[in-house]
Amino acid sequence: MSIILRLLNVPGKGQMSNAFKLSCVLFDLDGTLLDTARDSILCLNKALNSHGFSPVKDKIIKPFISYGAVAMINESLDQSVPEALRADILKTMLDLYQNNIAEHTVFFNGMSETLDSIEAQGLKWGVITNKQERFTNPLMAALKLTDRAACIISGDTTAKPKPHVEPMLAACEKAAVKPRECVYIGDASHDVIAGKNAQMKTLVALYGYLKADDTPETWGADDLIESPEQLTTWITSALCH
Repeated sequence: MSIILRLLNVPGKGQMSNAFKLSCVLFDLDGTLLDTARDSILCLNKALNSHGFSPVKDKIIKPFISYGAVAMINESLDQSVPEALRADILKTMLDLYQNNIAEHTVFFNGMSETLDSIEAQGLKWGVITNKQERFTNPLMAALKLTDRAACIISGDTTAKPKPHVEPMLAACEKAAVKPRECVYIGDASHDVIAGKNAQMKTLVALYGYLKADDTPETWGADDLIESPEQLTTWITSALCH
């Protein structure tokens, strides 16, 4: 079921004035739909410790979760650490994560209600993430989201991950919707780039894992979202009855 929305001007946010037909809300996974930080950081620190390195503090590494395990490891280690050792740490971390996929992962506060609201309004929703399928699929299953999502596209589902347009188009094909009928929300600049390249509306999840030097107001998104509740408001307050 599709719903016709007219985007309204929201004070302090991006200008929204063009009518569009919203059929599907698409989410980045880590730092947008789910708070996976504790599991990711615990596995990273266990891997570092097993290879003789000190753990890193949550506040230092958390902003790099959206950029993947390699970025997290690179931020945790001195540049002098050999690539072969980095690869060993990466394998250890990913093996640990696969075996502890959702020990501490939870919805961001209000996100469960947001999904309920999206579904209640007859909209589809789905996930587009750069996380590999071997992590995405069991994580979605653990949170009982697999059957609810209209599409689940991982970093290795298509030949190229975000910010390439390919996973965005694959999500639309899977969900049987048109890109221009979708809004994509994520917490990194590459999420906005990917969504815009696919001609989708784009939102930035300010509650996610942004870096201190990020400037999301310059990324060109249609709006900045401070909480899942505000995402619900973004959709429902703009309905044309």
